Amino acid sequence: MTVLTLVGLGLSVLIGVSLGLLGGGGSILTVPILTYVVGLEPREAVAASLFVVGVTSAVSVVSHARRRRVQWRTGVTFGAAGMAGAYVGGLLGGRIPGVVLMIAFALMMVATSLAMIRGRKKPPEPGPTGGRRRWGKVIAEGAVVGLVTGLVGAGGGFLVVPALVLLGGLSMPVAVGTSLVVIAMKSVAGLAGYLTSVSLDWVLVAGVTAAAVAGSFLGARLAGRIPEAVLRRGFGYFVLAMGVLVLVQELPAPANLVVAAVAGLLGVGAAVCWFAVPSCPLRRQPAGA
Repeated sequence: MTVLTLVGLGLSVLIGVSLGLLGGGGSILTVPILTYVVGLEPREAVAASLFVVGVTSAVSVVSHARRRRVQWRTGVTFGAAGMAGAYVGGLLGGRIPGVVLMIAFALMMVATSLAMIRGRKKPPEPGPTGGRRRWGKVIAEGAVVGLVTGLVGAGGGFLVVPALVLLGGLSMPVAVGTSLVVIAMKSVAGLAGYLTSVSLDWVLVAGVTAAAVAGSFLGARLAGRIPEAVLRRGFGYFVLAMGVLVLVQELPAPANLVVAAVAGLLGVGAAVCWFAVPSCPLRRQPAGA
């Protein structure tokens, strides 16, 4: 076992922490670790990440369920609709340039992150038909999220959690726990497709999975101890950073340089505001706190 493989196994703990704490970021962390650190080919890395993220999500669900942070019916319904949408998205994605898909996905990540940072208003109490409207909304959301994630080939945690919070009316901790059910379901379907054409080093995959599972327990514990508003805002900033990074990578020059420069200036301005301005608006509690 090489030094880089050992480093990759160590970094794999972060995969579980991300999934257990935020309900997202698993595939975004797993694929780079397996590709750039461990040295797997991209197709193998994607297939392996589906197994790692799927198993880690399924195990992490147990910890969240014990703390009553999983809405099983919502998760299974959302996941089933997401699998159907992902299949259609995969068919469409083969006819759309990958760069266009990733740029669209990054823009959506930025928009979603801003909504998460801003927060949400407390959802109204459902009326006599609120339950039926809610389930129709969950199914529609699941299909749309599955369609989008099928197009771009991402795991969906970045999209599932905000959808459950902003549109489904779940609190952030419950949305995180429920999203893991959805991610596990979609990962199983995706892995089955990849195994028809890709062979994996199952010893390596098992090692990465074990490290990620260990990290998921830590993430699940932290999710219950961090205030909901802080967790939601932190998730939003994380999604925003990843969205900007994807834009910088995918946009052609000089547009990518402009995005990087603007993001850097905004980041410096935000840091100065946070640490040097006592009345900085970034310190305000987000809506729905």
